[in-house]
This record gives sequence, structure tokens and C-alpha cells, in this order.
Amino acid sequence: MSDGELTHSLLEWYDRIRRDLPWRAETDPYRIWVSEIMLQQTRVETVIPYYHRFLRLFPDMRALADAQEEDLLAAWQGLGYYSRARNLQQGVREVMSLYGGQAPDSREALLSLPGIGDYTAGAILSIAHNKPEPAVDGNVLRVFSRLMQIEEPIERPQTRRLIEAAVRAVMEPVHRYGDITQALMELGALVCIPRNPRCQECPWTKFCIACKNQVQGSLPKKKIQEPPRVVEIYTGILIVDRKVLAMKRPPKGLLASMWEFPSIEGKTANTETEGDQLLCRRFRDMGVEISIDSAWRSLTHVFSHREWRMRIFLCQAMEVNGITTDDTRWMDRKQMSEVSWAGPHRKIAAWVFEEFGELPLEKGT
Repeated sequence: MSDGELTHSLLEWYDRIRRDLPWRAETDPYRIWVSEIMLQQTRVETVIPYYHRFLRLFPDMRALADAQEEDLLAAWQGLGYYSRARNLQQGVREVMSLYGGQAPDSREALLSLPGIGDYTAGAILSIAHNKPEPAVDGNVLRVFSRLMQIEEPIERPQTRRLIEAAVRAVMEPVHRYGDITQALMELGALVCIPRNPRCQECPWTKFCIACKNQVQGSLPKKKIQEPPRVVEIYTGILIVDRKVLAMKRPPKGLLASMWEFPSIEGKTANTETEGDQLLCRRFRDMGVEISIDSAWRSLTHVFSHREWRMRIFLCQAMEVNGITTDDTRWMDRKQMSEVSWAGPHRKIAAWVFEEFGELPLEKGT
């Protein structure tokens, strides 16, 4: 097997089956950058409408650099992992400031920008600038771990370096570097899939060591992941004069700057009474004395490293003092629909709409 055989068989296959994706026709580094950030941990079919809408709203770097964060997050809502959007905007602002709005064409310069790692840098360099720079993501790691029957966990730095070198070798015989990057992405997405790989459709079947030895289903090897940490969350829904109380999360950390209903973290050992007391204290810190009306619903939301087990309570206002901070707000239905809600709270907001319609007057008012 020669690298030339791998390269030519891959490109012949790609030219024949490639999907017509909107970013495939692009060589604008900004648009490729946007697509690659959106595609991180998100399916292609989900990304396509977001990509079109995002570029209508922010067609170039200047537009994105000047955008208000609330508008940016609203455009991103539904894609999740909102730090991607913030890092994208911050990276674009740095390009505007440091490079006059022209995306740099070196790996070192790209890696200095927020949110750009080795994979995204390689994708921008190879696709936008046609440079022989590998873009190694989970798909590519999986393809080469099977092709070379690598038994070491793919998370290990030495395994990644080995695969990056193999990708460079596949790139060398031709000058279609961007096409090779996208062909490898396509191969991992359509054929060399995590479960039940479609080896009969693969252009590399005759070269694949794992396929020859019938072990492709057991690769790639991964380190055993720790289960997500369980966190108990108590959330209160308080409606007064047809408005519901909401608060903005801190500007850094999980779900930064997203809106949520007043919540507080507890311990899995807390009793419901202790949870009520924690929630009342949370509202008191916001200038509102409440009583707990009833336990309303529950919700489990899993992040990569933690699992929120949420208990949601309907609350009654006993005393409302002035709330003046920008991070706490009474919202009517229209205002609720205009802000970016933290993932699980977006579902809770939908429940509030479903249950209470236009938001009722609170009992007794």
C-alpha cells in the first residue's frame, strides 16, 4: 500500500459521492470558520439552516465583530455549547484588530485566536488556503485507527501525532489539500461510522488492517470516561402581574450569560424541605420573599461532565422589594421569547407557555 494509492482512491470516491453542503463551495476563511465551529459536536443536518441564517445576520467579520452578544446568542440558540459562539466572536474581533480583518494563514496565528484548536486551524488552512495542514477530529481519528489498527486510546497525544503524520502523508501526493480534508470528514461521517461501519462502501477497504482482521467494530479504543457528576438543582417559577421572574447567569462558566429561572444548587442528599429552604434563600437574595406553592415538574439535563437533576417549584410572592440589577428581570411572554435561555431552562420556558398561556395574574392580586 502506498500513500498515493490511498490518496487517489479517496479522492475518486469523494468526487463521486460528495454531498452538496453550503460551505463546500466556500473558500472565504470566515465562512469556513463559522461552519467548522458550528459543526463541532453538532450534526450536519442540524447545522445547515443555522449556517444560512447566521450568515444572513452576520455576512462578514465586521458584522459579527459589531454584533451585540444578545443578538449573537439568539442566532445561536438551539445549537448549544454557547461558548463556541462567544469564542467565535472574540476571535473575529481579534482578527479585525490585529490582522485588519484578514484571517491569518499560519497555524501558529490561528491557534492564538479564542476557540480555535488544532482541528479548526487545520480545516481553515487546508480548505480556505489549500495548505497541506491536517485537520484531525473524531471522524479522522476513527478512520485512521481502523485503517492502521491502532490499539492505543485515541485520546493519547502520541496516538494523535501518529495519525496527524499519516494524514500529512495522504496529503502529499496531490495539491487538493482542502478536498482531502473534506473527503476524510465525509468518509468518517458516511462510511466509517462509529457503529456498524459500512466497509463494503469504503474506498479504503482493501487497505484497512482492522477490516482485514475483522476488528473494525472494536476500534477506536478510548479511555474509560468518568460518569457525569450528578448535581441537584432547585428552580422556582414566580409569576406576578403576568410577568415571570428570570435572571442572567454569570458571564463566565457553564451557560455563561444565558437566562434562567431562579435556581440554586443543592446536594443529592437534601430533603425536599431543605430544597425549599435553599430556593427561598435564593429568592430572598434577589429581593423577593416567597412561599413554595407546589412541586411542579422535574427535568434531567446531561452535560459532558455533569448531570443536572432539576426539581421545579411553583412559588407565591409574599413580599417583593425593588429589583434593580440588569441580571434580574421581570418578563412577560414577549420578553421571554426574545432572550436566550440556558438549555434546560428553554424547555422550562416552553412548559410555562404551555401551562399558563399569556401568564396569569398571580393568585390574590
